[in-house]
Amino acid sequence: MIRVLIADDQEMIRDGLASLLSAAPDIEVVAEAGDGREAVELTESLKPDVVVMDIRMPLMDGLAACAEIMAGRVEGEEGGPKVLVLTTFDLDEYVYEALGVGASGFLLKDAPAADLIAGVRVVAAGDALLAPSVTRRLIGDFARRRRHERPRPTALASLTPRELDVLRQLARGLSNAEIAQELFLAEQTVKTHVGHVLTKLSLRDRTQAVVYAYENGLNS
Repeated sequence: MIRVLIADDQEMIRDGLASLLSAAPDIEVVAEAGDGREAVELTESLKPDVVVMDIRMPLMDGLAACAEIMAGRVEGEEGGPKVLVLTTFDLDEYVYEALGVGASGFLLKDAPAADLIAGVRVVAAGDALLAPSVTRRLIGDFARRRRHERPRPTALASLTPRELDVLRQLARGLSNAEIAQELFLAEQTVKTHVGHVLTKLSLRDRTQAVVYAYENGLNS
């Protein structure tokens, strides 16, 4: 069962999301929060698998709350809470920073109900939710703006050719199973390669790996 916490400052939206997610047989909504501070506190006490997080909330916005939640995770921990950000706008400046603090995915609030349920499952499984309609454009723009700020890191040289292949597939938003099919590898082998990539490049999770790949021109 995937345990979910919903954070949104509008009660009607919280209730709607809770009803929608609770209808899924493998999802349990364990709590609702009306602001970012409450979301952090409830996450610390209840330890949900996924936090569905609005961005614009009182007391503490979703961005700051995401940063606190991710900062509280043990480095490399697989079972820690994942954050799925919900945003009203498909071009939201705050989303760029959310990538850096460890959000695992993004959805628009007007996305189909099935997309939200699928998104919760995706991030709970440890994959990044990279919807082509939102995330590719956001990451691409984010990377173009930052690419000139620093030279291509020498850490890339530590990756094997196969690890580079896996990193390129991560940048396409593929899951481990899809990468395995694309590269004709066992899924467990892909998982091992992903772990090596994160360790060698000192990255927290798959989402940061995608950003890293875009920043260094590995997305083509």
